[in-house]
Amino acid sequence: MSAEFFIAYRYLKAKRKGLFSMVTTLIGVAGVTVGVAALITTLSVMNGFQSDIKQKIVDAQAHILIYGPMRGQDQARLSNALSKEPHVKAFSPFVLGQAILTFGDRSTGVVVKGLDPEREFTINNLKASLKTGSWDALKGTGSPVPALMLGEELAKNIGVWLGDEVILVSPKSVATSIGIFPKMRKFKVAGLLHTGYYEFDNTMAYCGVKDAGDFFNLDGGTNGLGIKLDDIELAGRVAAALKKSLGFQYTVKTYADMNQTLFAALKLEKFMMSLVLALIILVATFNIASNLLMMSVEKLRDIGILRSIGAGPAFIRRVFFWEGNLIAITGISLGVLLGLALSLFIGRYPLVELPSDIYYISRVPVEIKLRDVLGTVFISYMLCMLSAVYPALRASKVSPVDAIRYG
Repeated sequence: MSAEFFIAYRYLKAKRKGLFSMVTTLIGVAGVTVGVAALITTLSVMNGFQSDIKQKIVDAQAHILIYGPMRGQDQARLSNALSKEPHVKAFSPFVLGQAILTFGDRSTGVVVKGLDPEREFTINNLKASLKTGSWDALKGTGSPVPALMLGEELAKNIGVWLGDEVILVSPKSVATSIGIFPKMRKFKVAGLLHTGYYEFDNTMAYCGVKDAGDFFNLDGGTNGLGIKLDDIELAGRVAAALKKSLGFQYTVKTYADMNQTLFAALKLEKFMMSLVLALIILVATFNIASNLLMMSVEKLRDIGILRSIGAGPAFIRRVFFWEGNLIAITGISLGVLLGLALSLFIGRYPLVELPSDIYYISRVPVEIKLRDVLGTVFISYMLCMLSAVYPALRASKVSPVDAIRYG
């Protein structure tokens, strides 16, 4: 144990003159504790929301999406390119297009996705999103009225239910002997889905891949391919490799690219919340600085004695740095413990129950990340130590003669 640490520890442990000195020390420690705990808890909740939204998106999509013409030779080329990527776990072709959904006197724009259920369920968790109906209805081909699956929000908005027949209107026109008319086809609602992500539930309609190909005039081909990886964190790297191997004929996008605005908004929200809560720690550092300044006045005679027996300015500075260090470590340690405890408690025991039929979540999600905890500890420690710089410099410049005479 160094002499500087021993003196600093004795100063904090010893009884101080007046109640105010002790209160300022406790306020400094409590301020750091509350700030660190609030920051860790908030970051954990924000991480939980991000992970929850990310999971819902991935459950209804694929990790990587490829768009472009996919017919006989094209499909062979794509299969060859995917076979060279070791992280590709499964892939499924699909047809994607926009149409107008009409039922009675109501109409709305929808995104129609034609898929093969057996292959589609290998790349996402869309199968579990079905609330009413059966995916087997999409396996039938050649039916005069093919099946269509709708998101629950979309079905509510247009007023349809299982068994209702709706009309899809393609934006592409069909030329006939008597003129040009929009292409229309009747579909039968065979199921309703609830992914928990409003963007999908309010805009998506699913049908068989062959029915969608016929509706959009793709001549038996597809225009999209969904890919699932063994590690979602590698999506950006694998997408870049596929872009290079496939060329400009195909557009390759990750799930993050498809929802770039949403993830950017969540990232900005997390940053701003961290910045605001860091102000609590900043306020606590002012309390630490004022406490150390008061201590330098109270211990003026002690400083003079130490200087007179040979302690230099650097020794006095280290004593006050240790003072700030002990306050910071105590407050940060208590804050980390309190923050982790609050995060675990919120995640295990939902304090707020939300109606699941209105909100996409029914409880506050929590995800504790070691990176955020360590970042909070580092920033808090640096702020606390900066608050000890001025008191330490001021105490080290005290004249030993004046300190003994007036202390």
